[in-house]
Amino acid sequence: MDLHQLVEKTVTGLGYELVDLELTPRARVIRVFIDQLAKAGGIGVEDCVAVSNQLSRVLMVEEVDYDRLEVSSPGLDRPLKKLADFDRFAGQEAHIRLRVALNNRRNFNGILMGVRDGKVCVRLIDKNSGKEEGEVALEPGNIDKARLEPKFD
Repeated sequence: MDLHQLVEKTVTGLGYELVDLELTPRARVIRVFIDQLAKAGGIGVEDCVAVSNQLSRVLMVEEVDYDRLEVSSPGLDRPLKKLADFDRFAGQEAHIRLRVALNNRRNFNGILMGVRDGKVCVRLIDKNSGKEEGEVALEPGNIDKARLEPKFD
């Protein structure tokens, strides 16, 4: 079993969602980002401690060589990795960067409209003026990075 599968199985077994897994060069630091769908207040320190303790035991048993394990919440600018994330956070603002440009454009900002016909739909908003620019449907396989854009009032 590869590291990603091992971590995901452990995290989901504890009732959390694996949002992202980052490895530094030579896998010396393992960073795990978790979330919990049912928890309204987000991930707390006690959640991170519980996952960290369990993962430490599992990694030791599986003889995974690493120096440090970091477990945290995905933060307010949560990455969107799975198609289900784009549906779950529909109505929220996001920034999406494509691998290959679409109409000479790689960066898109706007309100997530969910997934339709297997494509991520976004109502585009001009960052400078705040005006709507229409809607675009993006191929999930062409999305390089996607993150929520937190709003502070």
